[in-house]
Amino acid sequence: MRETNYPNVMAAADAAPEARAAFIRRTYLHLAGAIAAFATLEAWLLESAIGKQLIGLMLGAGNMGWLVVLACFIGVSWLATSLAQSRASAGTQYMGLGLFVIAEAVIFLPMIAMATALTGDKSLIMTAGLMTLLLVTGLTATVFITRADFSFMKNILTIGFLLALGAMVIGAFSGFSLGLWFSVAMVGLAAGSVLYTTSNILHHYGTDDHVAASLSLFASVAMLFWYILRILMTFTNRD
Repeated sequence: MRETNYPNVMAAADAAPEARAAFIRRTYLHLAGAIAAFATLEAWLLESAIGKQLIGLMLGAGNMGWLVVLACFIGVSWLATSLAQSRASAGTQYMGLGLFVIAEAVIFLPMIAMATALTGDKSLIMTAGLMTLLLVTGLTATVFITRADFSFMKNILTIGFLLALGAMVIGAFSGFSLGLWFSVAMVGLAAGSVLYTTSNILHHYGTDDHVAASLSLFASVAMLFWYILRILMTFTNRD
């Protein structure tokens, strides 16, 4: 039997075809629901007084203030992931997924507002969303067609994320802009994370882990969207 996150839970790879298909279907339905909730909440925040206050606070915080925001986001993400992986109850798992969606919507606020201001419309956001969708579709198809197990990427991704976090901290303290190539590298890292998570969905998650699996995949997709949008904004600024 394959290893799962929890004892006595059958991995989807070892389950009956019907159970495996149901798990995968639930995971991607929850991913779609998380994306829809994120988009709806983001649109509301952009128009609300609370959202405008949050944008002002985060944009005016400077590099050091942004590090505080990032630290809070990491802490909330850890808590949300722990809740989503909990075996206590389904409600606890959904609480984790909902908390993570809210955290992503808040941290995206300043960049979405700036991307809208650059062009006066949502064209950059729509383009970044379409590019993200196409890339995620291609990566997902790669895993499902080849049936390859990308779990070996765990240590590579962990080191990559730690190096990226270190670069962000150094950049904040020194005032050095990480620039275009950092965003390109992060797109590669996010794409690797999508491959890794999709592979785990196919090979390692248990059949009852659809909430945790959808949160992990949503996190990877959101990061990919973030850096694709940053790249598009960089090129738009140069025009």
